[in-house]
Amino acid sequence: MGTRHDSWTRLLLAGGAIGGPLFIAVFTVEGARREGYDPLREPVSALALGERGWVQRTNFLATGMLMLACSRGLGRLPAAHPAASRWGARLVELYAVGLVGAGVFVTDPVEYGAPEPGAPMEPSQRGMLHGLFSLQVFAALGMAALTYASRFARTGKPVWAVASALAGAVVPGGLVVFGHALSQDGGLRPVAGLIQRLTICAGWSWISALALATPCMEHEHDEPGR
Repeated sequence: MGTRHDSWTRLLLAGGAIGGPLFIAVFTVEGARREGYDPLREPVSALALGERGWVQRTNFLATGMLMLACSRGLGRLPAAHPAASRWGARLVELYAVGLVGAGVFVTDPVEYGAPEPGAPMEPSQRGMLHGLFSLQVFAALGMAALTYASRFARTGKPVWAVASALAGAVVPGGLVVFGHALSQDGGLRPVAGLIQRLTICAGWSWISALALATPCMEHEHDEPGR
């Protein structure tokens, strides 16, 4: 990367490369093992409820810390690097903080197949905070992807520009469809959990691929990252 801190920057970026696959693997395995839990219908956050809820809560926290390290690595890139983007790194940081917040504040129980019975009539303060942090996760990741799409278009990385633009469209779009499905009595509700998982896989895979590929990208003398 052209600086004497290359090794440290690569180590920070490795957090992002690890974080995405780790998050997906944990909620996939835990969802399959959890008795009474339906991965097709229920959101990932519902795994944070019940006696084994600590697994998903830890998953949120660990992935958030790994992605926070990734944001610091992206922020350390020299201005001439194709992936250097100050705003992009800051948005990834917001995404990481959202993951940590979603782990600290647990969602309210869902109505169907919930590990904890007796869903409240109104959202609890804890549940509302979880929802706000979750919204931050998807919004920040989507905006980060679009920011990097613009950066890659300027620095001659068309494949990464297109991939980032697609991620920037899929993440917020998937969140909207998931929210609509979850609020329905029928329609897409039986597959609301699947919609969320596909959205997560798209977004988390993009950021992990970016973290993995960034050290290998060639330097290009260009305007400072924005």
